This record gives sequence, C-alpha cells and structure tokens, in this order.
Amino acid sequence: MLYKRDLHDNPQAIADVIVESYNQGVRAINLFNDSQLLKAYDIACDQGCNMKVIATIGKTEVDYLNPNYEIAKETDWDDDIELFNSYDCPLMLVDEFIVDAYDWRLTSKILDSINDTDSLSGLITAFPLSTTNLIPENLNMDLFDFYMVPFNAISYMMDITAFNASQREEFKQKLTSLNKKVIASRIFACGILKPKEAFEFYKKIDYIDLISIGVAKVEEAREDFTLLKEY
Repeated sequence: MLYKRDLHDNPQAIADVIVESYNQGVRAINLFNDSQLLKAYDIACDQGCNMKVIATIGKTEVDYLNPNYEIAKETDWDDDIELFNSYDCPLMLVDEFIVDAYDWRLTSKILDSINDTDSLSGLITAFPLSTTNLIPENLNMDLFDFYMVPFNAISYMMDITAFNASQREEFKQKLTSLNKKVIASRIFACGILKPKEAFEFYKKIDYIDLISIGVAKVEEAREDFTLLKEY
C-alpha cells in the first residue's frame, strides 16, 4: 500500500527516479503498459531524459505466488505492441507469465507480431532452468534475439534450490547454448543482497550481456548507479 501510494500513484515521484537514473548515465528503461508509469516517463522525457524503451509486452496483474497463467494469456498483447511501436523502442520482450504458460503457439504469434515492427524481440521467464530447457524443443529459435532471466548469487526467485559451483556451470551452459543476448533481472534478490554484493558477483560472470536494476527512490538510483560505475 505504501509503495502504491508513494510511488506508483505518483507519476512525478517516478519521473524523479527516472531523471536521476538518466543523470547517472542510464540510457534505457524497461516499461510496460501502465498509465501511471507511462505518464512518469513522459514527464521525464519533457525534462530531457532521452532513454531507449525496452518494452514488456502482455504484462498483467497476477499473483506472483500463485499465478493463473490462463488469465495471463488473455492480455491485450497486440495493443501493447501497437503502443510501444510509437516509442523509441529497439526491443520488446514477451512477459514471463505468457512465456511460462508454455503455450508455444501463442508465444510464437506474439514474437511474429513484434518482428513485424522495427523492434527486436525477446522472452522473459521466471523459471530460468525449466523454461530454458524447453525452449529449443518447442520454439523456433530464429524468432527472438534476447532472453531475460532472474539471476543472482543466492538463486532467489529462480527455480534452482541451491547454486553451488557445478550448478552455476550447468546454468551457464544452458544459457549460452541458446546463443541469445541474456538480460539478468532481480540481481539484488529483491533487496536481500546489497548492491555491492550483487556487483561483486557479476564481476565474475562473463555470459550476461545486460542487467536490469529496479530502483524506487532517487537516493537509490544515485547510490546504485554511482556504485555500478566502479565495476
């Protein structure tokens, strides 16, 4: 409730975070079709933030602990593609609750529609082990270019119960075998890891191409991205 009141329902507060992130050197932002978020982005653009948009397509309000994938698949994903096609949007990603429903025909259809635009396409998963195992057998690998997965040192919010050296090597081999650009999300393990801990971990990782960092305050943006520059 506090998050909703202080941030989500306050586009100016979101815009302030975007502006600070831009001032710290960030040049891309992950957006989805949410009126408050898009209003905040417009405010930030009016203040000179020239950011590329990485769009999430088909995002819905679902219970993360007990997701209803059938409801998630009913989203108006085509409206999202049309919307973000009007932005400076070099990449559109299919939302995790569509991808992880394993309706490969639907996922392929969305990727085809994205590929009809000027944007590159990609997938998001919440299950980097299970979904990565299934993709090559069920999806045309030429349909997408990027792959976003949760990835952090303690395997939090990953479908991996432990993350010892052998499991990390197995995970690396599975990801690299896809031959896609990999985007890591939840690198702070939803706040369990301190930014310095996360960045130290990533110094040793050579198979992640981009990272996505969530920030909710101006101070967080300033501290996190200032620290990131050191790595």
